[in-house]
Amino acid sequence: MTRLIPVRETILGGAILVLLLLISSRFADFVAPSNLANVFNDTAPLIILALGQMVVILTRCIDLSVAANLALTGMAVAMINVAMPGLPIPVIIAIAVLLGAIMGAINGVLVWKLAIPPIVVTLGTMTIFRGIIFLISDGKWVNSHEMSPAFTDFPRMVLLGLPVLSWAAIITIVLFGIMMARTQFGRSIFAVGGNPHAAVYTGIDVGKTQFWAFVVSGALAGLTGYLWVSRFAVAYVDIAGGFELEVVAACVIGGISIAGGIGSVGGAVLGAIFLGVVKNALPVVNISPFWQLAISGSAILIAVAFNARAGRNKGRIILKEAEATQ
Repeated sequence: MTRLIPVRETILGGAILVLLLLISSRFADFVAPSNLANVFNDTAPLIILALGQMVVILTRCIDLSVAANLALTGMAVAMINVAMPGLPIPVIIAIAVLLGAIMGAINGVLVWKLAIPPIVVTLGTMTIFRGIIFLISDGKWVNSHEMSPAFTDFPRMVLLGLPVLSWAAIITIVLFGIMMARTQFGRSIFAVGGNPHAAVYTGIDVGKTQFWAFVVSGALAGLTGYLWVSRFAVAYVDIAGGFELEVVAACVIGGISIAGGIGSVGGAVLGAIFLGVVKNALPVVNISPFWQLAISGSAILIAVAFNARAGRNKGRIILKEAEATQ
């Protein structure tokens, strides 16, 4: 595992550089620092959600409700802002994170206490969350003229040359890097995904660890819900529709094993950046954005095949070592 992760990150980083070089050969302005900063800013929501999804997938689960969580939280905080335009932005953000965490906790409890497969739970809650958006909004949009200037301006504020949205992604990357490498929770996540039975013998509660993974994913989805709605200055029922596919794709492309236990923060970030570059490059090279779905799906299949091949090779090495000791 320790050898696979750096190799995957190196390959993916090289693929991104090659992609940028190919695009720059036709459109040199695409690789201008200002444009690359814009690409990173556009990719920031995907990076944040991919890190939350990474934690869930590492525990042998999956969260398909992140986009619906984002949409419901975004609609809720937009309606709160319309009703109370003077409410401070830090309070709005705290509400968004709390609402997202609660929805993540619902997923976690159903997986932990009722032992329902995560894919079934999150498919169900995804539909429920979308339905709740329609109920609370009556199917109506919340538009920019209804939102307060402070609400919509915050993600666009520039600090040290980057918008707050980009800084939110950078801070999340740093915090997750520390959490996964330096904390007991991070080590528990890898232990649960790598070998849940062995994790039990070391005193780790597998169900509780998965529960908190869903809470973390939900909290980040809630945060992204506010950032998304405030940045685009609109909230509606189908916001971020299908975005959960991109989130899972970013993780898988970044080397996060669906089988759990293998992955890294760097891999998830690079997977998201790869998709972000592809998404921003398609219009530049006159290719329909609808091809992004096909590209994402193809990248998932290639990444899963790569993981499966690496897993088989690893298994052969273990068998050879076992035979050698006999």
